[in-house]
Amino acid sequence: MNSLDLPILFGILLLLIILSAIFSSSETGMMALNKYRLKHHAKSGNKAAIKAQKLLRTPDRLLGVILLGNNFVNIFASSIATIIAMQLLGEAGIALAAGLLTLVVLIFAEVAPKTLAAMYPEKIAYPAAYFLEPLLKLLYPIVWFVNFFANGFLKLFGARLHQEESYALSQEELHTLIDEATGQLPSHYRSMLTSILQLESVTVEDVMIPKQEVYGVNIDQPIEAILKAIQKSPYTRIPLYRGTIDDDLIGILNLRRALPTLMRSNVSLKDLVKLTRPAYYVPETTSLNIQLDKFNKNKRRMALIVDEYGDIQGLLTMEDLLEEIVGKLSTDAKSKEPQAVEMNEDGSWTFDAGEFIRELNKQYQFNLPTDGPKTLNGLLQEELESLPNIGTCIRIDGYVLEVLETSSNAIEKVKLIELT
Repeated sequence: MNSLDLPILFGILLLLIILSAIFSSSETGMMALNKYRLKHHAKSGNKAAIKAQKLLRTPDRLLGVILLGNNFVNIFASSIATIIAMQLLGEAGIALAAGLLTLVVLIFAEVAPKTLAAMYPEKIAYPAAYFLEPLLKLLYPIVWFVNFFANGFLKLFGARLHQEESYALSQEELHTLIDEATGQLPSHYRSMLTSILQLESVTVEDVMIPKQEVYGVNIDQPIEAILKAIQKSPYTRIPLYRGTIDDDLIGILNLRRALPTLMRSNVSLKDLVKLTRPAYYVPETTSLNIQLDKFNKNKRRMALIVDEYGDIQGLLTMEDLLEEIVGKLSTDAKSKEPQAVEMNEDGSWTFDAGEFIRELNKQYQFNLPTDGPKTLNGLLQEELESLPNIGTCIRIDGYVLEVLETSSNAIEKVKLIELT
């Protein structure tokens, strides 16, 4: 080496620095690859992605061959730099060469290429896979020898090596992935995906139509009155009962199936009762994801929600459940979206106290508590432990709620002020 001309030595040194930069960027690029995107590209037939995925299955071997090559070229470069320094400055130049080489390698063979690889991992890692794979095969005996001692040392500290990596994400991680990594996805699609993830944590009680709002027909009245009530129904499925829905529920009448009978002039109550289908009951604690599956398996589109004592609490339809995923399906009378809403000049809101807290949170981006009562009326009465007087104010989680109207047994209107 000492006999080589300086231009040749400088050429060798430049080549070694370039090789060092390639090894450094390959290491960072491989480790920075998005595992899900890599898996997708590999399934799509991308040859570079397939090679990269294969290399990453044994990260100890991959790092072994990269670091083996990187350290070799760096040490070789140090030797060349020393020879150049001695030819130019003698022994006094050795220290200067070491300092300059350290600076050059740090900038051009470490920081700069690794930063570039971290920013564009696929552009660096995919081409690198083509030379790393044959290099690993060529140097496998040396890599195996190095890994044998390195892995043995790690096992002393209880490290588990060569276990299959799990790419499973938790629900919270999936939420973050949807919110942060789907910029090209329209907002309403992101909202749908988020709603699907929340089905497990939402129960049928949270989205049901309360019992007092269920449209049913009492058959303890003349047939003419029954038929008029059926004609006025905004729904296609109606509970028929005697007295009250709690006393004697006859069944559920499907108006589409009953239409031929209803068109007859001599329809009787007995005809209507024969057309009813037994009610389908569901516990109020059932989660929406389970109930969606039960609707499909039982071929039902409506369920009556009961509490632990078997008392009816409300009604749930397939449409109500789907609206939790895709949003409002229609503008019919069954919509549970807030109707009586006023935006006041001072920035406050006026709501009917019977509105569902979850619906308000979704539509107006509030953060009112949903782990207790389902309506504003229930929330206020639980917090105050009594039916408050008009003008009563209370602060709940960054919101001030003021009672505007009351009846004999409930709060009717509430003013909501969001504190900033």
